[in-house]
Amino acid sequence: MTNFPEPIAGILGLGGPELLVILVILLLLFGGAKLPQLAKGLGQSIKEFKNAAKDDPKEEPKSETKPGKN
Repeated sequence: MTNFPEPIAGILGLGGPELLVILVILLLLFGGAKLPQLAKGLGQSIKEFKNAAKDDPKEEPKSETKPGKN
């Protein structure tokens, strides 16, 4: 039996065999060439979400026009 690191094994209560089955299904659905692109897109989405959540919601968005010019 292989021991996975705690964060990986603890995702939604899934163990190693379940994660392996999910990985095989993803490989069958998307192919090996498409998976890195999907992972990159997912990572960028999470990064943007964290940046948006970190920003102050009360802060007004910055306008690109100069105050004196219409």
